[in-house]
Amino acid sequence: MQIVVMTPGSGDNFYCENCLRDKAIVVALRAMGHDASSMPLYLPPLMQDTDPGGDKTPVFFGGVNVYLQQRFKLFRHTPRWLDKLFDAGGLLRFAARKVGMTKASLLGQTAVSMLQGASGRQAKELDRLVSYLKENSRPDVIVLSNAMLLGMAPSISEELDCSIVCMLQDEHDFIDALPDPYAGDAWDLMRKNARSVSMFVAPSEYYANLMGPRLGLSEGTVKVCYNGIDPEGYSPADQPPEPPVIGYLSRLHPDKGFDLLTDAFIELRRQPGLENIKLLIAGGMTRNFKDYVEKQKQLLARAGASDDVEWIDDFDRQSKRDFLPTLSVMCVPDRSGPAAGMFVIESLLAGVPLVEPRCGALTELIEATGGGLLYDPDTPGDMTVKLTELLTDPQRARDMGQTGRQAALEQFTAPAAAERLVALYETLS
Repeated sequence: MQIVVMTPGSGDNFYCENCLRDKAIVVALRAMGHDASSMPLYLPPLMQDTDPGGDKTPVFFGGVNVYLQQRFKLFRHTPRWLDKLFDAGGLLRFAARKVGMTKASLLGQTAVSMLQGASGRQAKELDRLVSYLKENSRPDVIVLSNAMLLGMAPSISEELDCSIVCMLQDEHDFIDALPDPYAGDAWDLMRKNARSVSMFVAPSEYYANLMGPRLGLSEGTVKVCYNGIDPEGYSPADQPPEPPVIGYLSRLHPDKGFDLLTDAFIELRRQPGLENIKLLIAGGMTRNFKDYVEKQKQLLARAGASDDVEWIDDFDRQSKRDFLPTLSVMCVPDRSGPAAGMFVIESLLAGVPLVEPRCGALTELIEATGGGLLYDPDTPGDMTVKLTELLTDPQRARDMGQTGRQAALEQFTAPAAAERLVALYETLS
């Protein structure tokens, strides 16, 4: 089966669960013998985790060109040789460092324009992508990484004889945060474009039930396929760390509850026996949340905890394999009800248990693996109570991590996820 996965780049500025999922899909499909490739959108794949097999496919909808075509009519009609200059790797890498600096109004306008597809301001980018697919690929299945790419679906459906699968993962947070009227317009366009899609796939029952109605899909239309991680290189530590260490692996963002973990860490250090606990933070951020992160650093400094906090800038595959076994417990107190929770799978593969809120896909993953404790996000202090339970009982934490690791190896590896996806793709032929 020939499969093309369209993957928007994050610029490697933050822990991108979509990038992890898409990379894992392509690599696992190839290992199964399928002709699978990744088509990068917006920004080039910079790190190992987002560049499966070193594909030489050019970047489509380059971030600089998308911006220029949105802002200036001239650039909607410029020749390809000029557009190609703006797709140069060095310029896109510079643009990646500016991710998060765009005004909300322009972000909303661009999101709507992209969803307008052939009638949007980036129409010539769509024409280029479709032409490339017709001339170089002719896939059996095209996988859209998320619903924000649905503007491409009608043109692809009209021009290519293939199935279109749209993955779903945390789009609702982005769209709902757009200012009026862009959020409403975006949802309307996604519902319209959904008619050109052969199948929608969500990474959890929670997200399938959330997004199905919002996209105007009938009950049971959205299929569920839990994500998977390549387990190679993930292994538990020989001994639990001393003193205990709490880890955080996600975007440094209010929705991910980083400030809640900061408060809990300060409180935990006041408890007898936990005065010397450590906090390791990885996952990165976009620039528009620099002030938010700086505020947390100031709170930690005022509490005298700065020396016991380590900020880890690198979170590629090797860095994570080194980082995870140094933890006693992982905690990402997500406020938003995440669709997937890839960090849960990564933590468990390293034998690290988790303390997570009872919300979104986190509930499903923790209950399915037995690899952690769930706390009530509406009960003040419950997160701190659950963290205390594991931090003060390292053997229980270690046993829980081993139970979770075994479950992750059985249910949540990339090969297992790829097999589930292929079974779904085969129903479309």
